[in-house]
Amino acid sequence: MAEGKYDRLPTLAAELVALKVNVIVTTGGTPPALAAKRATTIIPIVMTGVGDAVGTDLVASLARPDRNITGLTDSVPELNAKRLELLKEVLPRAGRVGFVVNSANRTQAGFAPLESAARSLKIELRPVDVRSANELERAFSAMAESRVDAVVIAQDAVFNANAKAIADLAAKKRLPSSGTKDFAEAGGLIGYGFDPAGNNRRAAHFIDRILNGAKPGDLPVEQPTKFELVINLKTAKALDLMIRPSVLLRADQVIQ
Repeated sequence: MAEGKYDRLPTLAAELVALKVNVIVTTGGTPPALAAKRATTIIPIVMTGVGDAVGTDLVASLARPDRNITGLTDSVPELNAKRLELLKEVLPRAGRVGFVVNSANRTQAGFAPLESAARSLKIELRPVDVRSANELERAFSAMAESRVDAVVIAQDAVFNANAKAIADLAAKKRLPSSGTKDFAEAGGLIGYGFDPAGNNRRAAHFIDRILNGAKPGDLPVEQPTKFELVINLKTAKALDLMIRPSVLLRADQVIQ
């Protein structure tokens, strides 16, 4: 487990290759998949949770990966834009929103749609770079000082591993927040996205096919098709926010 520490990935990937395993499964985003790809062109790789698999040259195309890699991608460029739109519904007067992003992860998707949504909603977007958990306190203090009205959390292995800490910081700074489904379950205000656990379970399908003789390059890479909205009403009450019934009715899960 790299625990979001990308510099450990090449060593971990090399260790797996040395063990001569039948299949390498990567989780936690695109960096682990890239590390595995660099470590071997022979051992089949099943990736989960990657960003832009084509743009980062992990695969030739989603339909025909054409290499020793296949699996699942969470590259849905509209997700961050949707999270911003949901924040605007809850906070109609929001004019300045922070966007926590990890610049070390060049594969994060969804920036162009997010920027377009911000312009449409008349929101000033303020990106804040966070590369490690140690930088989170500084980032949230900076956002609070710059008087942002709310914050959107990009999907990234570092942020996923520290969802509770990020949610706690947002609450401490009294910043309404929006991120992944798991983020809302950890205490964030709004969560919108797919179920990562479901994606990981789906990886078993690829492993089974490969162990039974299929070539990874012949197995199309799959994208999420089901998305869920989670509203943390407990967090809303702590922030003295009233969530409109129309928003609550659309939620797949409401945390009391």
